[in-house]
Amino acid sequence: MQGAAHAQAEKEKGEGVSCQKTDERRGSFMPFDYKKEYKEFYLPPRKPGIIEIPEMNYVAVRGKGNPNEPDGEYKAAMNLLYGIAFTIKMSYKGSHKIDGYFSYVVPPLEGLWWQEGIKGVDYSRKEDFQWIAMIRLPDFVKKEDFDWAVAEASAKKKTDFSKVEFFTYGDGACVQCMHIGSYDHEPETVRRMEEFAAENGYEIDISESRFHHEIYLSDPRRAAEEKLRTVIRHPVRPC
Repeated sequence: MQGAAHAQAEKEKGEGVSCQKTDERRGSFMPFDYKKEYKEFYLPPRKPGIIEIPEMNYVAVRGKGNPNEPDGEYKAAMNLLYGIAFTIKMSYKGSHKIDGYFSYVVPPLEGLWWQEGIKGVDYSRKEDFQWIAMIRLPDFVKKEDFDWAVAEASAKKKTDFSKVEFFTYGDGACVQCMHIGSYDHEPETVRRMEEFAAENGYEIDISESRFHHEIYLSDPRRAAEEKLRTVIRHPVRPC
């Protein structure tokens, strides 16, 4: 769905105590990687499947318009999201100590997408998109830690972070699938997901509170279009 405005999180090293893996080759701790530890959420197969996704907390920015506009709201949202995400990640270096903090890899960018008056999405009308761009927060990040990060980033970066919010969302029961290729070719994958859901006794349940959900595992600035990996989720309910 999104395009050139996507900003891929850098892999930065940190220090921590718990929820880390030991690299036996180097004898050192490895940051916790949500993609690897929760493969059922972030690395599904290309064949659709039904899964239950629990509520998670995110740093999020709401906006509207074509995500591919060079100077649009979506591109601006990326700077805000990653500004807060990395302020929290690097908090251990400063005076604000987050209870339960451990070293981790910033999770991938995600997006909830919808268009007024349309059930699902119309890829030919990108200018009508409304969206919530978001990055998952570790469970140890509480609202007060998030508020600290907003104040800290605002002061250090001299940027207005007032559009950023602490956002909780869970897909619940959904059909999901790994899409490989251009974002514009997603409708074919969505069609297979809908067929799979129907064959297994479910119907798509997109509504004002349940959305077309995407998780971006590739950076389109670096990966070939035909190799882009995107997790797609649609909420479902039993027929």
